[in-house]
Amino acid sequence: MSGRRLLAFFRRVTQEIRRDHRSVALLLVVPIVMTGLIAFIVREGDSPAVDALIVNDAGVPGVAVAGALDQELAESGGSATIVADEAAARTAIEDGSATIAIFLPAGLGTGQQVTVTVLTNGLDPFAEASQAAAVQRAMISAVEGALGISLPTVEHTTLYGVPSDDPLAPFAPAALAFLAYFFVYILTGISFLRERTGGTLERLMATPITRGEVVLGYTLGFGFFATIQVGLLLLWSLGSVEVPALGPLPSFSVGLGIPIAGNALLAYLVVVLAALGAVSLGIFLSTFARTELQVIQFIPIVIVPQFLLCGVLFPVSSLPEILQPFVWIMPLTYAVDGLRQVLVAGADLATWAIQRDLLVLTGVALFFALIAATTIRREVV
Repeated sequence: MSGRRLLAFFRRVTQEIRRDHRSVALLLVVPIVMTGLIAFIVREGDSPAVDALIVNDAGVPGVAVAGALDQELAESGGSATIVADEAAARTAIEDGSATIAIFLPAGLGTGQQVTVTVLTNGLDPFAEASQAAAVQRAMISAVEGALGISLPTVEHTTLYGVPSDDPLAPFAPAALAFLAYFFVYILTGISFLRERTGGTLERLMATPITRGEVVLGYTLGFGFFATIQVGLLLLWSLGSVEVPALGPLPSFSVGLGIPIAGNALLAYLVVVLAALGAVSLGIFLSTFARTELQVIQFIPIVIVPQFLLCGVLFPVSSLPEILQPFVWIMPLTYAVDGLRQVLVAGADLATWAIQRDLLVLTGVALFFALIAATTIRREVV
């Protein structure tokens, strides 16, 4: 082994990276920015402001608990209000005018062992878990302060969702939306870059074909494979086939079998539109890349922030206020919300939330396709 040859090779590699400013930024700047963003979200995230509705079946003790609970929740910007009955509470949770409902049962304060039920809508498991925890902490102080007794059992239930003990079910919408978006972007960005570096795009641009036709053609081609990828992902995630025991092999299942409340075809439509947006985004960004590594380098800029801010990892409601406007300009926000509406709430095309999500995802795909058509350059890279 020659130390001289190794040193020469080392110098060549380091000089190539040094001349690639994007690689230098990826190594030195982006990790600092991303860890700083995560630290900012965790440290400066808002405590859940819980606007609770109380259905009081406990009589006078329930009124005392409701008043004490209102004071406890007010310290974090929330409130507790008594409503007439369970139907009114469920309606408020459904239309979003309240975030959580608390049902105080008869027998509270009499020394009997009772269960206090806490109801949320079930669409955002991260946010609702923190809200339920905040209510439970407030209930400890409220019950002990108002009645002088120990806290009863607290049970958390959801308005939406299917009966299941599968811990993956509440997290499936966010995971499916992110994985489909991420892998379609990688597929499109690298494939389109190869079209450019191989000279195929240059030869196409020498023909009478327009830039718009080039982008539309590539979008349809990459989109075709993206729809297949999305279909396989959903079949694997939502379906389950039981394979009987064969000889010494025990029985097993193929597929995750995640339970859903809505229509699988509508969920497929949501993910396909998100994937088509990723196709257009991949085509657009790959026009600025010269190597496959540079396509990958865009991930910390365009994918990771969406992962952090669209509700996949952190609850949107708990993000610092300064970051809230960025949430609603990110395509993944609408993909995650659309899948939650379909898979958890059982929404259909008549639901306004689904209509909004589909329109935004369609608009994003068209927008990036349009600007990709204006940035394609006639050159061999």
